[in-house]
Amino acid sequence: MSLPLTPPDGLVALMIAISASDERLPTTQLLTINRIVNHLPVFADYDQDRIRVVAEMVFDLLTEEDGLDALFGMTRDALPEKLNETAYALACDVAAADGSLGESELRLLEEMRYELNIDRLHAAAIERGARARHATV
Repeated sequence: MSLPLTPPDGLVALMIAISASDERLPTTQLLTINRIVNHLPVFADYDQDRIRVVAEMVFDLLTEEDGLDALFGMTRDALPEKLNETAYALACDVAAADGSLGESELRLLEEMRYELNIDRLHAAAIERGARARHATV
């Protein structure tokens, strides 16, 4: 993968990372990533073929000892500060898409909050919105 990542690549990388955090990739989460990339304005000019390339990069990084730190460094470099809350919101939507949050997803979201410098109150509002959007009857 050519470096540096573009801002949309950084968003995709964090969505893939949260989906892979529990060592499984639920179909509902993958469909959510696809839906997000297809519909949000931040991805208007994004080449969807890059999703696979970014996903492979994330999977490779997650197998390395300091891979998560490297992933956060790359995404921090790729994302303008104004997209930090967007990145966290998208990760929360992907995490909530399958209806359950495992311990590994919760830990990774906590790390994302820290790495993206998301205020705890703002994070709580973003998390609440994700839960509301993905609630079932």
